[in-house]
Amino acid sequence: MTRITPLSAREVCRRLSKLSFAKIRQKGSHSFWRHEDGRCVVVPIHRGEDISRGLIKSILNSIEISWEKFQSL
Repeated sequence: MTRITPLSAREVCRRLSKLSFAKIRQKGSHSFWRHEDGRCVVVPIHRGEDISRGLIKSILNSIEISWEKFQSL
């Protein structure tokens, strides 16, 4: 298993849109994404900061996808 690396919020959002997630709203620095099958995830957007490995793992668990597949997008 490969080690999860931190990513920018912009990169995470770009990959979510490739997985057919749609941004439904944003409140402050948190954007809410929903898939047509009902899966939802919240992505924090803080300029100049990367999303940590632990939070990326939590996002991957929420959207039910492996790191390898998410990384290949």
